[in-house]
Amino acid sequence: MNKTKLHKKVIVSVTDDLVTDQRVNRISQSLHNAGYNVLVTGRKFKNSKKLERPYAIKRFRLIFNKKAVFYAEYNIRLFFFLLFSKFDILLSNDTDTLLANYLVSKIRRKPLVFDAHEMFPEVPELVGRQKVKNTWTYIEYKIFPHLKYSYTVCQSIADIYNKKYGINMQVIRNVPFTHNTSDAITIDEKENRHILLYQGAVNIGRGIEWIIDAMEYIDNAVFYIAGTGDIFCQMQKYVEQKQLQDKVIFLGRIPLETLSSITQNADLGMSLLENRGLNYYYSAPNRIADFIHAEVPVIATDFPEISKIVKQYSVGELVTDNSPQNLAKVINNALIKWENINKEEKHQIFAKAKADLCWENEEIKLLSIFNSI
Repeated sequence: MNKTKLHKKVIVSVTDDLVTDQRVNRISQSLHNAGYNVLVTGRKFKNSKKLERPYAIKRFRLIFNKKAVFYAEYNIRLFFFLLFSKFDILLSNDTDTLLANYLVSKIRRKPLVFDAHEMFPEVPELVGRQKVKNTWTYIEYKIFPHLKYSYTVCQSIADIYNKKYGINMQVIRNVPFTHNTSDAITIDEKENRHILLYQGAVNIGRGIEWIIDAMEYIDNAVFYIAGTGDIFCQMQKYVEQKQLQDKVIFLGRIPLETLSSITQNADLGMSLLENRGLNYYYSAPNRIADFIHAEVPVIATDFPEISKIVKQYSVGELVTDNSPQNLAKVINNALIKWENINKEEKHQIFAKAKADLCWENEEIKLLSIFNSI
Protein backbone atom coordinates (compact mmCIF):
# COMPACT_ATOMS: atom_id res chain seq x y z
CA MET A 1 0.00 0.00 0.00
CA ASN A 2 1.22 3.47 -0.85
CA LYS A 3 2.10 5.11 2.48
CA THR A 4 1.45 8.64 1.22
CA LYS A 5 -2.21 7.84 0.59
CA LEU A 6 -2.72 6.93 4.23
CA HIS A 7 -2.38 10.61 5.08
CA LYS A 8 -4.93 11.78 2.49
CA LYS A 9 -8.35 12.33 4.01
CA VAL A 10 -11.39 12.40 1.73
CA ILE A 11 -14.72 13.77 2.96
CA VAL A 12 -17.61 12.41 0.92
CA SER A 13 -20.91 14.35 0.98
CA VAL A 14 -24.38 13.04 0.14
CA THR A 15 -27.91 14.08 1.16
CA ASP A 16 -29.36 10.61 1.91
CA ASP A 17 -28.93 8.51 5.06
CA LEU A 18 -26.48 6.05 3.38
CA VAL A 19 -28.50 2.92 4.26
CA THR A 20 -29.36 2.03 0.66
CA ASP A 21 -26.89 4.14 -1.34
CA GLN A 22 -24.89 1.51 -3.19
CA ARG A 23 -22.83 3.90 -5.31
CA VAL A 24 -21.57 5.99 -2.40
CA ASN A 25 -20.77 2.83 -0.45
CA ARG A 26 -18.80 1.27 -3.32
CA ILE A 27 -16.79 4.43 -3.95
CA SER A 28 -16.08 4.90 -0.25
CA GLN A 29 -15.02 1.27 0.12
CA SER A 30 -12.69 1.52 -2.87
CA LEU A 31 -11.03 4.66 -1.54
CA HIS A 32 -10.75 3.13 1.94
CA ASN A 33 -9.22 -0.08 0.58
CA ALA A 34 -6.73 1.99 -1.46
CA GLY A 35 -5.47 3.62 1.73
CA TYR A 36 -7.41 6.87 1.82
CA ASN A 37 -8.87 8.06 5.13
CA VAL A 38 -12.57 8.30 4.26
CA LEU A 39 -15.35 10.11 6.08
CA VAL A 40 -18.85 10.02 4.59
CA THR A 41 -21.40 12.66 5.61
CA GLY A 42 -25.14 12.23 5.16
CA ARG A 43 -28.28 12.82 7.17
CA LYS A 44 -30.11 10.80 9.79
CA PHE A 45 -33.86 10.21 10.00
CA LYS A 46 -35.75 9.02 13.05
CA ASN A 47 -35.98 5.54 11.55
CA SER A 48 -32.49 5.40 10.01
CA LYS A 49 -30.77 2.11 10.74
CA LYS A 50 -27.41 1.84 12.45
CA LEU A 51 -24.54 1.46 10.00
CA GLU A 52 -21.34 -0.51 10.31
CA ARG A 53 -18.96 0.31 7.50
CA PRO A 54 -15.15 0.10 7.21
CA TYR A 55 -14.96 3.89 6.77
CA ALA A 56 -16.09 6.69 9.11
CA ILE A 57 -19.64 8.08 8.95
CA LYS A 58 -21.27 11.29 10.16
CA ARG A 59 -24.99 11.83 9.67
CA PHE A 60 -26.60 15.19 10.43
CA ARG A 61 -29.92 15.35 12.27
CA LEU A 62 -31.82 18.12 10.53
CA ILE A 63 -34.81 20.21 11.54
CA PHE A 64 -36.20 20.20 8.00
CA ASN A 65 -36.34 17.12 5.78
CA LYS A 66 -38.27 18.32 2.74
CA LYS A 67 -38.16 20.88 -0.06
CA ALA A 68 -36.01 24.01 -0.30
CA VAL A 69 -35.60 24.51 3.45
CA PHE A 70 -34.02 21.06 3.72
CA TYR A 71 -31.46 21.76 1.01
CA ALA A 72 -30.68 25.14 2.52
CA GLU A 73 -30.23 23.74 6.03
CA TYR A 74 -28.17 20.80 4.84
CA ASN A 75 -25.78 22.92 2.79
CA ILE A 76 -25.33 25.44 5.61
CA ARG A 77 -24.61 22.67 8.10
CA LEU A 78 -22.32 20.95 5.60
CA PHE A 79 -20.50 24.20 4.79
CA PHE A 80 -19.51 24.91 8.39
CA PHE A 81 -18.68 21.27 9.08
CA LEU A 82 -16.34 21.10 6.08
CA LEU A 83 -14.89 24.54 6.73
CA PHE A 84 -13.55 23.51 10.14
CA SER A 85 -12.67 19.89 9.31
CA LYS A 86 -9.30 18.44 8.40
CA PHE A 87 -9.25 16.99 4.90
CA ASP A 88 -7.21 16.78 1.71
CA ILE A 89 -9.93 16.13 -0.89
CA LEU A 90 -13.67 16.80 -1.04
CA LEU A 91 -16.02 14.48 -2.93
CA SER A 92 -19.44 16.00 -3.66
CA ASN A 93 -22.24 13.65 -4.73
CA ASP A 94 -24.85 15.35 -6.91
CA THR A 95 -25.70 18.99 -7.35
CA ASP A 96 -27.57 19.18 -4.03
CA THR A 97 -24.25 18.95 -2.11
CA LEU A 98 -22.15 20.93 -4.57
CA LEU A 99 -22.56 24.51 -3.35
CA ALA A 100 -21.18 23.90 0.16
CA ASN A 101 -18.35 21.74 -1.18
CA TYR A 102 -17.36 24.23 -3.86
CA LEU A 103 -17.28 27.21 -1.50
CA VAL A 104 -15.17 25.35 1.07
CA SER A 105 -12.81 24.03 -1.60
CA LYS A 106 -12.18 27.62 -2.73
CA ILE A 107 -11.79 29.03 0.79
CA ARG A 108 -9.51 26.22 1.93
CA ARG A 109 -7.79 25.86 -1.48
CA LYS A 110 -8.40 22.12 -1.52
CA PRO A 111 -9.27 19.92 -4.53
CA LEU A 112 -12.89 19.05 -5.22
CA VAL A 113 -14.15 15.94 -7.01
CA PHE A 114 -17.76 15.86 -8.25
CA ASP A 115 -19.90 12.77 -8.86
CA ALA A 116 -23.07 13.41 -10.90
CA HIS A 117 -25.40 10.50 -10.16
CA GLU A 118 -27.89 12.05 -12.55
CA MET A 119 -28.82 15.27 -14.36
CA PHE A 120 -30.15 16.87 -11.21
CA PRO A 121 -32.15 19.80 -12.69
CA GLU A 122 -33.90 17.29 -14.99
CA VAL A 123 -35.33 14.98 -12.30
CA PRO A 124 -39.10 14.35 -12.72
CA GLU A 125 -39.83 15.87 -9.31
CA LEU A 126 -38.93 19.29 -10.75
CA VAL A 127 -41.33 19.08 -13.69
CA GLY A 128 -43.66 22.06 -13.36
CA ARG A 129 -41.46 23.69 -10.71
CA GLN A 130 -39.55 26.03 -12.99
CA LYS A 131 -38.20 28.35 -10.28
CA VAL A 132 -36.67 25.46 -8.34
CA LYS A 133 -35.31 23.93 -11.54
CA ASN A 134 -33.77 27.26 -12.52
CA THR A 135 -32.05 27.48 -9.13
CA TRP A 136 -30.29 24.13 -9.56
CA THR A 137 -29.45 24.94 -13.19
CA TYR A 138 -27.93 28.26 -12.09
CA ILE A 139 -25.77 26.50 -9.48
CA GLU A 140 -24.48 24.14 -12.17
CA TYR A 141 -23.98 27.04 -14.59
CA LYS A 142 -21.82 28.90 -12.08
CA ILE A 143 -19.80 25.93 -10.75
CA PHE A 144 -19.51 23.25 -13.45
CA PRO A 145 -17.11 25.20 -15.72
CA HIS A 146 -14.66 25.29 -12.80
CA LEU A 147 -14.74 21.53 -12.10
CA LYS A 148 -11.35 19.96 -12.69
CA TYR A 149 -12.23 16.47 -11.46
CA SER A 150 -15.69 15.11 -12.25
CA TYR A 151 -17.42 11.94 -13.39
CA THR A 152 -20.93 10.60 -13.94
CA VAL A 153 -22.80 7.32 -14.46
CA CYS A 154 -23.04 7.10 -18.26
CA GLN A 155 -21.61 8.51 -21.48
CA SER A 156 -24.80 10.28 -22.57
CA ILE A 157 -24.87 12.50 -19.47
CA ALA A 158 -21.10 13.08 -19.66
CA ASP A 159 -21.42 14.18 -23.29
CA ILE A 160 -24.19 16.68 -22.47
CA TYR A 161 -22.29 18.26 -19.57
CA ASN A 162 -18.96 18.30 -21.42
CA LYS A 163 -20.50 20.07 -24.39
CA LYS A 164 -22.54 22.48 -22.29
CA TYR A 165 -19.79 23.53 -19.86
CA GLY A 166 -16.55 22.72 -21.69
CA ILE A 167 -15.32 20.30 -19.02
CA ASN A 168 -13.88 16.79 -19.07
CA MET A 169 -16.47 14.81 -17.09
CA GLN A 170 -15.52 11.14 -17.12
CA VAL A 171 -17.71 8.03 -16.80
CA ILE A 172 -17.73 5.68 -13.83
CA ARG A 173 -20.70 3.38 -14.19
CA ASN A 174 -22.99 2.45 -11.33
CA VAL A 175 -22.42 -1.30 -11.29
CA PRO A 176 -21.86 -3.82 -8.46
CA PHE A 177 -18.79 -5.67 -7.28
CA THR A 178 -18.38 -9.15 -8.74
CA HIS A 179 -19.56 -11.48 -6.01
CA ASN A 180 -20.30 -15.13 -5.54
CA THR A 181 -23.98 -15.96 -5.45
CA SER A 182 -25.11 -16.04 -1.84
CA ASP A 183 -28.09 -17.81 -0.36
CA ALA A 184 -31.29 -16.16 -1.49
CA ILE A 185 -33.73 -14.86 1.10
CA THR A 186 -37.12 -16.37 0.31
CA ILE A 187 -39.69 -13.65 -0.23
CA ASP A 188 -42.62 -15.65 -1.63
CA GLU A 189 -44.05 -18.55 0.32
CA LYS A 190 -46.47 -19.68 -2.38
CA GLU A 191 -45.05 -22.34 -4.65
CA ASN A 192 -44.78 -22.00 -8.41
CA ARG A 193 -45.51 -18.28 -8.57
CA HIS A 194 -43.23 -16.30 -10.86
CA ILE A 195 -41.61 -13.34 -9.15
CA LEU A 196 -41.34 -9.92 -10.77
CA LEU A 197 -39.12 -7.52 -8.83
CA TYR A 198 -38.64 -3.77 -8.77
CA GLN A 199 -35.90 -2.46 -6.50
CA GLY A 200 -35.10 1.19 -5.96
CA ALA A 201 -36.84 4.43 -5.06
CA VAL A 202 -40.63 4.36 -5.29
CA ASN A 203 -40.82 7.75 -6.99
CA ILE A 204 -42.80 9.32 -9.78
CA GLY A 205 -41.95 8.19 -13.30
CA ARG A 206 -40.56 4.76 -12.38
CA GLY A 207 -43.28 2.82 -14.24
CA ILE A 208 -44.48 1.09 -11.08
CA GLU A 209 -48.13 1.92 -11.77
CA TRP A 210 -47.81 0.40 -15.26
CA ILE A 211 -46.66 -2.90 -13.80
CA ILE A 212 -49.44 -2.89 -11.20
CA ASP A 213 -52.00 -2.39 -13.98
CA ALA A 214 -50.43 -5.22 -16.01
CA MET A 215 -50.67 -7.66 -13.07
CA GLU A 216 -54.41 -8.02 -13.77
CA TYR A 217 -53.46 -9.82 -16.99
CA ILE A 218 -50.61 -11.94 -15.62
CA ASP A 219 -51.46 -15.27 -13.99
CA ASN A 220 -49.38 -17.22 -11.52
CA ALA A 221 -47.08 -14.30 -10.75
CA VAL A 222 -46.44 -11.77 -8.00
CA PHE A 223 -44.87 -8.32 -8.24
CA TYR A 224 -42.55 -7.35 -5.37
CA ILE A 225 -41.50 -3.75 -4.75
CA ALA A 226 -38.30 -3.34 -2.71
CA GLY A 227 -37.88 0.28 -1.66
CA THR A 228 -39.71 3.37 -0.47
CA GLY A 229 -40.10 6.86 -1.84
CA ASP A 230 -42.31 9.86 -2.56
CA ILE A 231 -45.25 7.85 -3.94
CA PHE A 232 -44.93 4.76 -1.72
CA CYS A 233 -48.19 5.37 0.19
CA GLN A 234 -49.93 6.38 -3.03
CA MET A 235 -48.97 3.07 -4.66
CA GLN A 236 -50.12 1.08 -1.63
CA LYS A 237 -53.54 2.74 -1.84
CA TYR A 238 -53.66 2.15 -5.60
CA VAL A 239 -53.04 -1.57 -5.10
CA GLU A 240 -55.82 -1.69 -2.50
CA GLN A 241 -58.22 0.10 -4.84
CA LYS A 242 -57.52 -2.46 -7.55
CA GLN A 243 -57.74 -5.31 -4.98
CA LEU A 244 -54.38 -6.70 -6.03
CA GLN A 245 -52.88 -7.12 -2.55
CA ASP A 246 -52.16 -10.80 -3.23
CA LYS A 247 -50.34 -10.02 -6.50
CA VAL A 248 -48.45 -6.84 -5.55
CA ILE A 249 -46.41 -6.87 -2.34
CA PHE A 250 -44.37 -4.05 -0.82
CA LEU A 251 -41.15 -5.12 0.90
CA GLY A 252 -40.25 -1.63 2.10
CA ARG A 253 -36.73 -0.31 2.49
CA ILE A 254 -34.04 -2.98 2.17
CA PRO A 255 -30.46 -2.35 3.42
CA LEU A 256 -27.91 -2.70 0.62
CA GLU A 257 -26.19 -5.53 2.53
CA THR A 258 -29.37 -7.63 2.16
CA LEU A 259 -30.63 -6.55 -1.24
CA SER A 260 -28.59 -8.91 -3.45
CA SER A 261 -29.95 -11.92 -1.55
CA ILE A 262 -33.48 -10.76 -2.35
CA THR A 263 -32.72 -9.96 -6.01
CA GLN A 264 -31.82 -13.60 -6.66
CA ASN A 265 -35.45 -14.62 -6.03
CA ALA A 266 -36.71 -12.85 -9.12
CA ASP A 267 -37.65 -14.43 -12.41
CA LEU A 268 -37.73 -11.01 -14.06
CA GLY A 269 -36.32 -7.65 -12.99
CA MET A 270 -38.45 -4.61 -13.80
CA SER A 271 -36.90 -1.30 -14.86
CA LEU A 272 -39.46 0.88 -16.62
CA LEU A 273 -39.19 4.66 -16.84
CA GLU A 274 -41.44 7.40 -18.11
CA ASN A 275 -39.94 9.95 -20.49
CA ARG A 276 -40.05 12.79 -17.96
CA GLY A 277 -37.04 14.77 -19.11
CA LEU A 278 -33.43 14.12 -20.04
CA ASN A 279 -32.50 12.66 -16.66
CA TYR A 280 -34.68 9.59 -17.12
CA TYR A 281 -34.25 9.39 -20.89
CA TYR A 282 -30.46 9.08 -20.61
CA SER A 283 -30.38 7.19 -17.31
CA ALA A 284 -28.49 3.96 -16.70
CA PRO A 285 -30.28 2.55 -13.62
CA ASN A 286 -28.01 0.57 -11.31
CA ARG A 287 -30.81 -1.94 -10.78
CA ILE A 288 -30.20 -3.28 -14.29
CA ALA A 289 -26.61 -4.18 -13.40
CA ASP A 290 -27.85 -5.63 -10.09
CA PHE A 291 -30.27 -7.87 -12.00
CA ILE A 292 -27.53 -8.92 -14.41
CA HIS A 293 -25.20 -9.96 -11.59
CA ALA A 294 -28.03 -12.00 -10.06
CA GLU A 295 -28.60 -13.52 -13.55
CA VAL A 296 -32.15 -12.15 -13.62
CA PRO A 297 -33.49 -11.12 -17.07
CA VAL A 298 -34.80 -7.56 -17.27
CA ILE A 299 -37.91 -5.92 -18.67
CA ALA A 300 -36.79 -2.38 -19.44
CA THR A 301 -37.72 0.81 -21.25
CA ASP A 302 -36.21 1.32 -24.68
CA PHE A 303 -34.11 4.40 -23.80
CA PRO A 304 -30.57 4.90 -25.20
CA GLU A 305 -28.31 3.82 -22.32
CA ILE A 306 -30.66 1.05 -21.18
CA SER A 307 -31.16 -0.24 -24.72
CA LYS A 308 -27.41 -0.34 -25.28
CA ILE A 309 -26.92 -2.80 -22.41
CA VAL A 310 -29.96 -4.99 -23.04
CA LYS A 311 -29.24 -5.36 -26.77
CA GLN A 312 -25.48 -5.80 -26.45
CA TYR A 313 -25.71 -8.60 -23.91
CA SER A 314 -29.18 -10.05 -24.78
CA VAL A 315 -30.22 -10.00 -21.13
CA GLY A 316 -33.88 -9.09 -21.42
CA GLU A 317 -36.69 -7.41 -23.31
CA LEU A 318 -37.24 -3.77 -24.23
CA VAL A 319 -40.66 -2.14 -23.98
CA THR A 320 -42.05 0.75 -26.06
CA ASP A 321 -45.79 0.24 -25.44
CA ASN A 322 -46.63 0.43 -21.73
CA SER A 323 -50.36 -0.33 -21.99
CA PRO A 324 -51.41 -2.99 -19.44
CA GLN A 325 -52.26 -5.62 -22.04
CA ASN A 326 -49.06 -5.16 -24.06
CA LEU A 327 -46.84 -5.04 -20.98
CA ALA A 328 -48.50 -8.20 -19.67
CA LYS A 329 -47.89 -9.87 -23.03
CA VAL A 330 -44.19 -8.94 -22.97
CA ILE A 331 -43.84 -10.21 -19.40
CA ASN A 332 -45.72 -13.47 -20.06
CA ASN A 333 -43.65 -14.18 -23.18
CA ALA A 334 -40.42 -13.41 -21.33
CA LEU A 335 -41.35 -15.77 -18.49
CA ILE A 336 -41.95 -18.58 -20.98
CA LYS A 337 -38.76 -17.79 -22.92
CA TRP A 338 -36.43 -17.76 -19.93
CA GLU A 339 -38.12 -20.73 -18.28
CA ASN A 340 -37.11 -22.81 -21.31
CA ILE A 341 -33.44 -21.81 -21.04
CA ASN A 342 -31.46 -24.20 -18.86
CA LYS A 343 -29.31 -22.99 -16.00
CA GLU A 344 -25.95 -23.46 -17.73
CA GLU A 345 -27.05 -21.71 -20.92
CA LYS A 346 -28.48 -18.86 -18.85
CA HIS A 347 -25.20 -18.56 -16.95
CA GLN A 348 -23.29 -18.27 -20.23
CA ILE A 349 -25.60 -15.51 -21.47
CA PHE A 350 -24.96 -13.39 -18.36
CA ALA A 351 -21.24 -14.19 -17.98
CA LYS A 352 -20.01 -11.61 -20.51
CA ALA A 353 -22.23 -8.86 -19.13
CA LYS A 354 -21.12 -9.60 -15.55
CA ALA A 355 -17.46 -9.48 -16.55
CA ASP A 356 -17.86 -6.10 -18.27
CA LEU A 357 -20.35 -4.43 -15.94
CA CYS A 358 -18.55 -4.87 -12.63
CA TRP A 359 -17.19 -2.41 -10.10
CA GLU A 360 -13.69 -3.84 -10.33
CA ASN A 361 -13.44 -2.24 -13.80
CA GLU A 362 -14.88 1.10 -12.64
CA GLU A 363 -12.68 1.16 -9.53
CA ILE A 364 -9.57 1.43 -11.71
CA LYS A 365 -10.91 4.64 -13.26
CA LEU A 366 -12.00 6.01 -9.89
CA LEU A 367 -8.58 5.51 -8.27
CA SER A 368 -6.89 6.95 -11.34
CA ILE A 369 -8.75 10.22 -10.76
CA PHE A 370 -7.96 10.39 -7.04
CA ASN A 371 -4.35 9.29 -7.45
CA SER A 372 -3.83 12.06 -10.01
CA ILE A 373 -4.77 14.78 -7.51
